[in-house]
Amino acid sequence: MGVEEQRAGEFYVERDVMNELCLDKLARRRTHSTRPLLKERVKDSLRCSVPKLKRSVLSFIPILSWLPCYSVRQDALGDLISGISVGIMHLPMGLAYALLASVPPVFGLYTSFYPVLMYCIFGTSRHISIGTFAVTSIMIGTTTERLAPNSNFMSLNGTNGTQILDVVARDALRVQIAASTTFLSGIFLFLLGMIRFGFVVTFLSDPLVRGYMTGAGIQVVLSQLPSLFGIRVGRFSGPLSQVYVIVNLFQHLHLPETNIAAVVVTLVALAVLIAVKELNIYYEKKMPVPVPIELITVIATLISYYCKLHSLYKVAVIGQIPKGLKPPSSPDVSLWGSIVGDAFAVGIVGYAVNISLGKIFGQKHGYTVDSNQEMVAVGLCNIVGGFFQCHVVAASPPRTLLQDSTGGKTQVVGMISSVLVLIFILQLGTLFEELPKAVLACIVLVNLRGLFMQFKDIPELWKSNKFDLLVWLVTLVCTILLNLDLGLAASIGFSMLTVIFRTQLPRYSILGHVPGTELYLDTDTYEEAKEIPGITIFRSSTTMYYTNAQLYLDALQEKSGIDIGMLLMKKKKRDTEEKRKDEKEKNKAKKQAKKPIMLLKCVFYQSRVKIETLSLCQSKVNWGFEQQGNGFDQDSKTDIHGNDHITQMSSTGREGEMGRSSVNDTHTIILDLSTANFADTATVKTLKNIFLNYRKIDIDIYLTGCQVCVVEQLSSAGFFSESIPKSCLFTTIHDAVLHSLRLHGASDDLTCTTKM
Repeated sequence: MGVEEQRAGEFYVERDVMNELCLDKLARRRTHSTRPLLKERVKDSLRCSVPKLKRSVLSFIPILSWLPCYSVRQDALGDLISGISVGIMHLPMGLAYALLASVPPVFGLYTSFYPVLMYCIFGTSRHISIGTFAVTSIMIGTTTERLAPNSNFMSLNGTNGTQILDVVARDALRVQIAASTTFLSGIFLFLLGMIRFGFVVTFLSDPLVRGYMTGAGIQVVLSQLPSLFGIRVGRFSGPLSQVYVIVNLFQHLHLPETNIAAVVVTLVALAVLIAVKELNIYYEKKMPVPVPIELITVIATLISYYCKLHSLYKVAVIGQIPKGLKPPSSPDVSLWGSIVGDAFAVGIVGYAVNISLGKIFGQKHGYTVDSNQEMVAVGLCNIVGGFFQCHVVAASPPRTLLQDSTGGKTQVVGMISSVLVLIFILQLGTLFEELPKAVLACIVLVNLRGLFMQFKDIPELWKSNKFDLLVWLVTLVCTILLNLDLGLAASIGFSMLTVIFRTQLPRYSILGHVPGTELYLDTDTYEEAKEIPGITIFRSSTTMYYTNAQLYLDALQEKSGIDIGMLLMKKKKRDTEEKRKDEKEKNKAKKQAKKPIMLLKCVFYQSRVKIETLSLCQSKVNWGFEQQGNGFDQDSKTDIHGNDHITQMSSTGREGEMGRSSVNDTHTIILDLSTANFADTATVKTLKNIFLNYRKIDIDIYLTGCQVCVVEQLSSAGFFSESIPKSCLFTTIHDAVLHSLRLHGASDDLTCTTKM
């Protein structure tokens, strides 16, 4: 179908040229704000009513709104299957990620129980699976090992002189550190959520989050390599710690220290896990529930109890898993001073992962996830978890995908999975005390597949946006080299710098008119866009503010072809020369006026004639003086007229040489400010200078496309005055062009007709 066939019709617009004053009158601009005063808003927020109280309670405790409407017929079966599947995945992940956090495995199971129940009550997402997560676990592990390293718990054996590690004391302190960090992190998130600070996650762009998670995934891999090879190496913290980990690993990677039995267990577990995982992906649409290979692998490796892998081959195992739940205990407040930075960083990362996954699945299933309530919910999960010795929680992508694919529709899935984890904690935990750590390390690595698939972002970002690619790569490198806390801060700082840098490199355009329309487009992009003789239309692709105001001026001079500095210097020089000539002519006129008086004095003092002769001479001199005076008046008038003529010619010359100084004899410059969303002090000052300087060389300046907020800010800053009236601000570019053409007597061949 051709373009002509697609046209639904035509319409014609005919109206007067509209500047800001005409627009205010036509559209009846309000003289008062419709927004309530601050006093009224405060009063309204403090008022209490039953409907308002009900809304507040339901928004703070979302389960009260969706649980009474729960449909057993439609949702119960899917939630049951999904809850069992997710609960099965919670078990090996809880055990494995507890090792990442450098705490005993049973505390990973606690983390898969208490916070999950809290999120079911306060969370707004129906599909994410909260609990242990690799990135937050490794961040907690970095903190615990920094504050409680093994070297602090070494003691000398008096019998044989060897050093003994006090594992019980070390683990007790690490659990306290993890719980205190979790509790403090929860307080941060809860308070930020209560003051509606959920938008803080917008500072974490998608490339930054994905690069950060990929870098954290690499750190997780490096932390698990010793368990895969059965090597005992120290863990390092701080900047460049991962470099030390790699160097230390290669120093111990030789046969006397590498445990061959652990390597065999690793290879077998990896082969089974990877193969079944790939089959699950391949037959995803044909199988109602994926094969829970993690749990099957864990159960299968219980054969190690009979093979005595730990006693005979020194394969590291989980160790004691006590039955039952522990009573709550208050976190150690004395540790807060040393963990405050870590707590804030891990809390923000966990929340960012939560809200990202929540919004993805919310859009997929057609419901809204409240960012502020999510911050409150995650904060409460961590606060309660801190009392029960848990570590920081976040939504896990593998479990969330499993919950969605198995038919889970509400957070009843979390309740069912929590019941399954509780049964395991109360009765079945002791069965897994002989589980090799190498198997848990394999489970961790296999479930990081999704993180490492994010390396595909590199070619995609290279094609789409190189600035985002730079943020992704810098975040990855900073996360690996500077560790997770400093890496996050450095990545956010670099991301902010790229935003500032982009505003320093906007696209400046000269707009041209498209014949037969009122459209004005970039002449470099559109061939049909032609510049209007005498009029330069200038646009920036971004807001002008204090960091790029000078760049705006430079680009305006370059694009318009008018070097305002040079022209003003020439004008000043010309004015100085004219002033010097005027002074010279005045001095010459004064000298000519003094000549008759000097002649009279000369005759009086030098003549030695009789009194009659002297009188006669004096009368002749007076007659000559009168004639000379008449001649001076005539010359003076001629001179003044000649000076006026020079001034007029000079003015005409300035108009020809300066006012129309560019190649196309520019008499008007139109600044399109439609891309501006605010006007700071630098913007106001820059625009004032543009008006004053260009008017000195007889070029008119008009502003177009200003948003209401920009106009208000310009008015508040005192921009408009007698020299810069509000009538120089036009609604559209076309209005300003028509006004300029009529003002300068140009033929108005531009039509206001728009065809569609």
